[in-house]
Amino acid sequence: QVQLIESGGGLVQAGGSLSLSCAASGRTLNTVNMGWFRQAPGSEREFVAAISWREISTQYADSVQGRFTISRDNAKNTVNLQMNNLKPEDTAVYYCAGRFGQSAAYVRQRDYAYWGQGTQVTISS
Repeated sequence: QVQLIESGGGLVQAGGSLSLSCAASGRTLNTVNMGWFRQAPGSEREFVAAISWREISTQYADSVQGRFTISRDNAKNTVNLQMNNLKPEDTAVYYCAGRFGQSAAYVRQRDYAYWGQGTQVTISS
């Protein structure tokens, strides 16, 4: 079992930056493929970014490519999402997710077995 806990959400103005962090309770994330997803009000949850656990590879949604960066901090046992040049349409609850198995950057929600509770990100215009 992996318990995931997101932090770092908040309210910022458009053009600003936020850094989200996903920590694990009870085990290392070093061998866990990780992803970030988000759900805006009235919308379905969608893929944002993913990172593999070995031979680091990453994937990004087109809407965040070039603005968001997913990374690992193995010393802190976290996976982070650096979000720059934020837009009002980035407003959503952000979830981190994890899965074991073959090292890859998975983009489908159904590929992930473990989910955090989410952290709210609000971008004002």
